[in-house]
Amino acid sequence: MRYISTRGQAPALNFEDVLLAGLATDGGLYVPENLPRFTQEEIASWAGLPYHELAFRVMRPFVTGSIPDADFKKILEETYGVFSHNAIAPLRQLNGNEWVMELFHGPTLAFKDFALQLLGRLLDYVLQKRGERVVIVGATSGDTGSAAIEGCKHCEHVDIFILHPHNRVSEVQRRQMTTIFGDNIHNIAIEGNFDDCQEMVKASFADQSFLKGTRLVAVNSINWARIMAQIVYYFHAALQLGGPARSVSFSVPTGNFGDIFAGYLARNMGLPINQLIVATNRNDILHRFMSGNQYVKETLHATLSPSMDIMVSSNFERLLFDLHGRNGAAIAGLMDSFRQGGGFSVEPERWTEARKLFDSLAVNDEQTCETIAEVFEQSGELLDPHTAIGVRAARECRRSLDIPMVILGTAHPVKFPEAVEKAGVGKALELPAHLSDLFERDERCTVLPNDLKAVQAFVSLHGNRGKPL
Repeated sequence: MRYISTRGQAPALNFEDVLLAGLATDGGLYVPENLPRFTQEEIASWAGLPYHELAFRVMRPFVTGSIPDADFKKILEETYGVFSHNAIAPLRQLNGNEWVMELFHGPTLAFKDFALQLLGRLLDYVLQKRGERVVIVGATSGDTGSAAIEGCKHCEHVDIFILHPHNRVSEVQRRQMTTIFGDNIHNIAIEGNFDDCQEMVKASFADQSFLKGTRLVAVNSINWARIMAQIVYYFHAALQLGGPARSVSFSVPTGNFGDIFAGYLARNMGLPINQLIVATNRNDILHRFMSGNQYVKETLHATLSPSMDIMVSSNFERLLFDLHGRNGAAIAGLMDSFRQGGGFSVEPERWTEARKLFDSLAVNDEQTCETIAEVFEQSGELLDPHTAIGVRAARECRRSLDIPMVILGTAHPVKFPEAVEKAGVGKALELPAHLSDLFERDERCTVLPNDLKAVQAFVSLHGNRGKPL
């Protein structure tokens, strides 16, 4: 399997090199040169497989030539062996034909564990083979950071630096990052917003001279391995609900477009998906594109669903690449105009093509709380604010009541007590046993100004297990 850049100028790479590269050298994102496609009979034969075995069948084509089958099977078995529910991604029925797929049974109670538990093991495997060490600099709006730290904390060949916006993540999210200690773990609170953190990461990838020879690796969803791992649970959900003999629809809470792009890929790989709903909050750049062909940067707002408080959706470029016939030069031009002018529209026929599959809805905080309360009253199920946005969008945008609707349950409600409290459901939230003492644990975090040079100096000083790089 070879991977190419969405901007057309970077060299094609194999999986191993893409895993370590993150962003392409031309600033684009890597995608498979050719997407594998499964027959309906092949997909049907996977019904009843344990999750890690299904994951092997879905992801194997992406790593062919880089990881032997036996090694990849072992990595996947270890990855999903740390989840607390035997079904790994169980489906919970809300009403007759509406389901929540619970993606929060991993160590950090969020869907990011599906990809980042795998990413940490893949990095250790590849770096051990190569005899290399790397530095991870990642940005988080809440969940990616803790999942990345949890997934990479035991990696012998990785130093990890996670940037989060100071005072803009929930206390549980912050503590899940800052209470894990290790010589290779560094938490940085930036006096800015998530997009400031993300821009610093992108700038650091563009010029890595501050590392003095060590390479950067991405853990954000720009890393192809993140997207690859998320494709699996779309197949998992469909197989539980009668697929591939019947179509399934999905409503996906998303800010960075990575999770829903994985669903788009699952469909292109042969899974019958009728509809994908972009469910987002007040920071609605994706909704404005899907509903009106306007991809325009606006002011970032803090909301009760902070993991979607994102102004610019990094992975959207991957969809644009397909909508433009995989023309890298066209995407490079589009991204240049966005950077200079803060927005763009695409040709009407390209937007119409996207709308064949995608619908969208932006949900404000008041509506989010209303939905949490409504679902709790109807079914006794307590939703986190992101999942509630997914439910609201599913109910308002659904094209057919005959087709099963699956909402991606992206996080455990205990991570967002403020939203649950404002919804007035009156249910006590308890942390799972492995996190029961979270609020008593010591924290370690460094607050830095919104300044790229200050962050890069910190990374340079504290890399290599505390020895300057």
